[in-house]
Amino acid sequence: MEELITKLADAWGPSGFEHHVRDLIRAEVEPLADEWWVDPLGNLICRVGQGERRILTAAHMDEIGLIVSHIDRQGYARFSNIGTLFAATLLGARVRFENGVIGSVGVEHQITKRRELPDLPGFFVDVSGSGGVQVGDPGAFVQPVVRRGQRLIGKSLDDRVGCAIQIEAMRRIKAQGTPHTLYFAFTVQEEVGSRGARPAAYSLEPDLGIVLDLTPTGDQPQGDKSPVQLGGGPAIKTKDTGHIVPAAVKNLLIERAEAAGIPYQLEVLTHGSTDARMIQIARAGVPTGAISIPARYIHTQSETIDLGDVQAVLDLLVAVLTQPVELNG
Repeated sequence: MEELITKLADAWGPSGFEHHVRDLIRAEVEPLADEWWVDPLGNLICRVGQGERRILTAAHMDEIGLIVSHIDRQGYARFSNIGTLFAATLLGARVRFENGVIGSVGVEHQITKRRELPDLPGFFVDVSGSGGVQVGDPGAFVQPVVRRGQRLIGKSLDDRVGCAIQIEAMRRIKAQGTPHTLYFAFTVQEEVGSRGARPAAYSLEPDLGIVLDLTPTGDQPQGDKSPVQLGGGPAIKTKDTGHIVPAAVKNLLIERAEAAGIPYQLEVLTHGSTDARMIQIARAGVPTGAISIPARYIHTQSETIDLGDVQAVLDLLVAVLTQPVELNG
């Protein structure tokens, strides 16, 4: 899992430009899927099994990034955000463009106004000497994944970790079998409004949806008041800003975790949402839940996860997908 997560997280793929990540994932899933295809928006969808109940799981391939909005008279690239960027993490960050050019993020008046971070228009990307960046070029941040004990630290673990878990779940289910028709969706453009998940769910008409994504922990100094902790196991979502999990789905996830002896946490996310918010409103509606991977420093270049949590999320997902599912309120 660590090797797969690292390979996916190090890949380049801001929202709307996920093709490099998709190629890596496709190479992994081709021998595992009964059928796979890429839909018109760019989602990679894999089918495993052929049963009466149709279950969709989703993890997004894209990462936050930026796009060049204009080149100023001094030759610095000004930019607009792709997804949510935090000003506090931008200064000094490195950005890679698809053609390989590496730029460094700077800020105007760095010394004289060092205590006052500007909004995005005050930042720029220094690409001097490259001669290869134009308006409209997207960039993604550069930060290799490293390990500290049981922790992995790097950029775009959100949500390449979820993608890796889906791949490993497919591997295990191929060996164990499933009574369902399973669809594993590797979605695009989650960071800019879950634009890929909704058409994927619309076309597949699932009976149940399960989303895998990162969620912030509350175990940092003066952090958010959340009971979710790194190393505490999967966070079974109950609510976020765009998604109220049906009781039947939440109970199913809890029951499977308890039956398998998997430690779990309950999550109420007070800011942010996932692909689940769009899956749940596809067509006539889809009962949808989410299994979250606890993480620190989300949307920075040092997102931090615990490998024990990753393994537990995988075990829980497989426990759900390899057994008959009945949704009881």
